[in-house]
Amino acid sequence: MDEETKTILENLRKATFEYDNDLAAKSATQSVEKGIDPLEALDVMTAAIREIGDAFGTGELWLPDLVGASDAMRSAVPILEKEIKRRGAHRESLGRVVAGTVFGDIHSIGKTMVVTLLTAAGFEVQDLGVNINAEGFIHAINKYGANLLVMSALMTTTCVEQEKVVAELKKEELGEKVKVMVGGAAVTEEFAETIGADGYDPTAPGAVALAKKLLGK
Repeated sequence: MDEETKTILENLRKATFEYDNDLAAKSATQSVEKGIDPLEALDVMTAAIREIGDAFGTGELWLPDLVGASDAMRSAVPILEKEIKRRGAHRESLGRVVAGTVFGDIHSIGKTMVVTLLTAAGFEVQDLGVNINAEGFIHAINKYGANLLVMSALMTTTCVEQEKVVAELKKEELGEKVKVMVGGAAVTEEFAETIGADGYDPTAPGAVALAKKLLGK
Protein backbone atom coordinates (compact mmCIF):
# COMPACT_ATOMS: atom_id res chain seq x y z
CA MET A 1 0.00 0.00 0.00
CA ASP A 2 1.51 3.33 -1.05
CA GLU A 3 1.66 6.38 1.22
CA GLU A 4 -1.12 8.27 -0.58
CA THR A 5 -3.52 5.36 -0.11
CA LYS A 6 -2.56 5.07 3.57
CA THR A 7 -3.18 8.80 4.04
CA ILE A 8 -6.61 8.68 2.38
CA LEU A 9 -7.74 5.71 4.46
CA GLU A 10 -6.38 7.25 7.64
CA ASN A 11 -8.25 10.45 6.86
CA LEU A 12 -11.50 8.50 6.51
CA ARG A 13 -10.90 7.07 9.97
CA LYS A 14 -9.86 10.47 11.32
CA ALA A 15 -12.96 12.14 9.86
CA THR A 16 -15.17 9.65 11.70
CA PHE A 17 -13.46 10.16 15.05
CA GLU A 18 -13.26 13.94 14.67
CA TYR A 19 -16.81 14.29 13.30
CA ASP A 20 -15.49 16.09 10.21
CA ASN A 21 -18.12 15.88 7.46
CA ASP A 22 -16.05 17.79 4.92
CA LEU A 23 -12.97 15.63 5.43
CA ALA A 24 -15.12 12.49 5.18
CA ALA A 25 -16.63 13.51 1.84
CA LYS A 26 -13.30 14.78 0.49
CA SER A 27 -11.44 11.61 1.47
CA ALA A 28 -14.16 9.38 0.03
CA THR A 29 -13.92 11.27 -3.27
CA GLN A 30 -10.12 10.98 -3.22
CA SER A 31 -10.36 7.25 -2.59
CA VAL A 32 -12.53 6.85 -5.69
CA GLU A 33 -10.18 8.99 -7.79
CA LYS A 34 -7.19 7.02 -6.52
CA GLY A 35 -8.86 3.73 -7.41
CA ILE A 36 -8.91 2.41 -3.86
CA ASP A 37 -11.30 -0.50 -3.35
CA PRO A 38 -14.48 1.23 -2.09
CA LEU A 39 -15.27 -1.77 0.10
CA GLU A 40 -11.94 -1.32 1.85
CA ALA A 41 -12.60 2.41 2.31
CA LEU A 42 -16.05 1.70 3.70
CA ASP A 43 -14.65 -0.92 6.06
CA VAL A 44 -12.30 1.70 7.53
CA MET A 45 -15.22 3.95 8.43
CA THR A 46 -17.46 1.15 9.68
CA ALA A 47 -14.69 -0.10 11.96
CA ALA A 48 -14.34 3.41 13.37
CA ILE A 49 -18.07 3.86 13.89
CA ARG A 50 -18.25 0.48 15.64
CA GLU A 51 -15.54 1.62 18.05
CA ILE A 52 -17.46 4.80 18.76
CA GLY A 53 -20.72 2.87 19.15
CA ASP A 54 -19.09 0.48 21.61
CA ALA A 55 -17.66 3.41 23.60
CA PHE A 56 -21.10 5.03 23.64
CA GLY A 57 -22.61 1.79 24.87
CA THR A 58 -20.17 1.61 27.80
CA GLY A 59 -20.60 5.27 28.71
CA GLU A 60 -17.14 6.38 27.59
CA LEU A 61 -18.63 8.61 24.89
CA TRP A 62 -21.85 10.60 24.79
CA LEU A 63 -24.78 11.10 22.45
CA PRO A 64 -23.21 14.10 20.62
CA ASP A 65 -20.16 11.93 19.86
CA LEU A 66 -22.26 9.24 18.23
CA VAL A 67 -24.36 11.79 16.34
CA GLY A 68 -21.24 13.56 15.04
CA ALA A 69 -19.60 10.32 13.93
CA SER A 70 -22.83 9.23 12.26
CA ASP A 71 -23.04 12.48 10.31
CA ALA A 72 -19.44 12.14 9.14
CA MET A 73 -20.01 8.60 7.96
CA ARG A 74 -23.20 9.57 6.16
CA SER A 75 -21.23 12.23 4.28
CA ALA A 76 -18.93 9.58 2.81
CA VAL A 77 -21.12 6.51 2.38
CA PRO A 78 -23.13 7.68 -0.69
CA ILE A 79 -19.87 8.42 -2.53
CA LEU A 80 -18.43 5.01 -1.70
CA GLU A 81 -21.66 3.13 -2.39
CA LYS A 82 -21.93 4.75 -5.81
CA GLU A 83 -18.46 3.44 -6.65
CA ILE A 84 -19.31 0.00 -5.27
CA LYS A 85 -22.31 -0.17 -7.61
CA ARG A 86 -20.28 1.15 -10.54
CA ARG A 87 -17.76 -1.64 -10.06
CA GLY A 88 -20.48 -4.22 -9.69
CA ALA A 89 -19.06 -5.18 -6.33
CA HIS A 90 -21.13 -6.53 -3.49
CA ARG A 91 -20.80 -6.10 0.24
CA GLU A 92 -21.78 -9.15 2.25
CA SER A 93 -24.98 -8.33 4.09
CA LEU A 94 -26.34 -9.59 7.41
CA GLY A 95 -29.83 -8.69 6.25
CA ARG A 96 -31.96 -6.17 4.36
CA VAL A 97 -33.42 -3.47 6.57
CA VAL A 98 -36.04 -0.80 5.97
CA ALA A 99 -35.97 1.98 8.58
CA GLY A 100 -37.91 5.17 9.18
CA THR A 101 -39.70 7.45 11.61
CA VAL A 102 -43.45 6.93 11.58
CA PHE A 103 -46.16 9.16 10.14
CA GLY A 104 -46.71 12.40 12.05
CA ASP A 105 -43.23 12.35 13.57
CA ILE A 106 -40.24 14.23 12.14
CA HIS A 107 -37.60 13.34 14.74
CA SER A 108 -34.60 11.62 13.22
CA ILE A 109 -31.56 11.62 15.53
CA GLY A 110 -32.22 8.27 17.20
CA LYS A 111 -33.27 6.61 13.96
CA THR A 112 -30.21 7.96 12.16
CA MET A 113 -27.86 6.55 14.81
CA VAL A 114 -29.47 3.12 14.60
CA VAL A 115 -29.25 3.20 10.79
CA THR A 116 -25.57 4.16 10.94
CA LEU A 117 -24.67 1.42 13.41
CA LEU A 118 -26.68 -1.18 11.50
CA THR A 119 -24.82 -0.20 8.32
CA ALA A 120 -21.50 -0.41 10.16
CA ALA A 121 -22.42 -3.86 11.46
CA GLY A 122 -22.97 -5.14 7.93
CA PHE A 123 -26.70 -4.72 7.31
CA GLU A 124 -28.00 -3.35 4.03
CA VAL A 125 -30.19 -0.45 5.18
CA GLN A 126 -32.72 1.65 3.31
CA ASP A 127 -33.41 4.78 5.38
CA LEU A 128 -36.81 6.15 4.33
CA GLY A 129 -36.45 9.24 6.51
CA VAL A 130 -39.25 10.68 8.63
CA ASN A 131 -43.04 10.98 8.52
CA ILE A 132 -43.51 7.59 6.83
CA ASN A 133 -46.98 6.05 6.76
CA ALA A 134 -47.86 2.35 6.70
CA GLU A 135 -48.22 2.32 2.91
CA GLY A 136 -44.72 3.78 2.56
CA PHE A 137 -43.19 1.12 4.79
CA ILE A 138 -45.03 -1.71 3.01
CA HIS A 139 -43.97 -0.42 -0.41
CA ALA A 140 -40.31 -0.22 0.66
CA ILE A 141 -40.35 -3.69 2.21
CA ASN A 142 -41.62 -5.17 -1.04
CA LYS A 143 -39.32 -3.05 -3.21
CA TYR A 144 -36.12 -3.91 -1.35
CA GLY A 145 -37.01 -7.42 -0.20
CA ALA A 146 -36.45 -6.43 3.42
CA ASN A 147 -36.48 -9.00 6.19
CA LEU A 148 -36.31 -6.45 9.02
CA LEU A 149 -38.34 -3.29 9.62
CA VAL A 150 -37.07 -0.69 12.08
CA MET A 151 -39.52 2.01 13.16
CA SER A 152 -38.94 5.01 15.41
CA ALA A 153 -41.48 7.18 17.23
CA LEU A 154 -40.41 9.86 19.66
CA MET A 155 -43.84 11.07 20.76
CA THR A 156 -46.60 9.20 22.56
CA THR A 157 -49.06 10.57 20.00
CA THR A 158 -47.22 8.86 17.14
CA CYS A 159 -46.53 5.49 18.78
CA VAL A 160 -49.94 4.34 17.58
CA GLU A 161 -48.61 4.57 14.02
CA GLN A 162 -46.22 1.71 14.79
CA GLU A 163 -49.22 -0.39 15.75
CA LYS A 164 -50.93 0.49 12.47
CA VAL A 165 -47.89 -0.59 10.47
CA VAL A 166 -47.63 -3.92 12.31
CA ALA A 167 -51.33 -4.54 11.67
CA GLU A 168 -50.89 -3.69 7.98
CA LEU A 169 -47.95 -6.11 7.71
CA LYS A 170 -50.17 -8.90 8.98
CA LYS A 171 -52.97 -7.85 6.62
CA GLU A 172 -50.53 -8.01 3.68
CA GLU A 173 -49.30 -11.41 4.92
CA LEU A 174 -45.80 -10.07 5.49
CA GLY A 175 -45.79 -10.70 9.21
CA GLU A 176 -44.01 -14.05 8.85
CA LYS A 177 -41.42 -12.72 6.42
CA VAL A 178 -40.39 -9.50 8.14
CA LYS A 179 -39.20 -9.03 11.71
CA VAL A 180 -40.24 -5.73 13.32
CA MET A 181 -38.15 -3.64 15.71
CA VAL A 182 -39.55 -0.51 17.33
CA GLY A 183 -37.88 2.22 19.33
CA GLY A 184 -37.97 5.85 20.35
CA ALA A 185 -38.29 7.86 23.52
CA ALA A 186 -41.98 7.12 23.96
CA VAL A 187 -41.73 3.39 23.27
CA THR A 188 -41.41 0.72 25.96
CA GLU A 189 -40.87 -3.02 25.86
CA GLU A 190 -44.42 -3.53 27.10
CA PHE A 191 -45.80 -1.39 24.28
CA ALA A 192 -43.73 -3.31 21.72
CA GLU A 193 -45.16 -6.61 22.96
CA THR A 194 -48.69 -5.20 22.97
CA ILE A 195 -48.60 -4.17 19.30
CA GLY A 196 -47.00 -7.43 18.18
CA ALA A 197 -43.51 -6.14 17.39
CA ASP A 198 -40.68 -8.68 17.51
CA GLY A 199 -38.32 -6.57 19.58
CA TYR A 200 -37.42 -3.31 21.29
CA ASP A 201 -34.23 -1.82 22.67
CA PRO A 202 -33.77 1.66 24.16
CA THR A 203 -30.24 2.20 22.77
CA ALA A 204 -28.69 2.31 19.31
CA PRO A 205 -25.93 -0.25 20.09
CA GLY A 206 -28.53 -2.48 21.69
CA ALA A 207 -30.69 -2.24 18.58
CA VAL A 208 -27.84 -3.67 16.50
CA ALA A 209 -27.45 -6.65 18.84
CA LEU A 210 -31.21 -7.18 18.73
CA ALA A 211 -31.29 -7.03 14.93
CA LYS A 212 -28.63 -9.76 14.76
CA LYS A 213 -30.56 -11.88 17.23
CA LEU A 214 -33.86 -11.51 15.35
CA LEU A 215 -32.26 -12.52 12.07
CA GLY A 216 -30.21 -15.32 13.61
CA LYS A 217 -26.82 -13.68 12.93
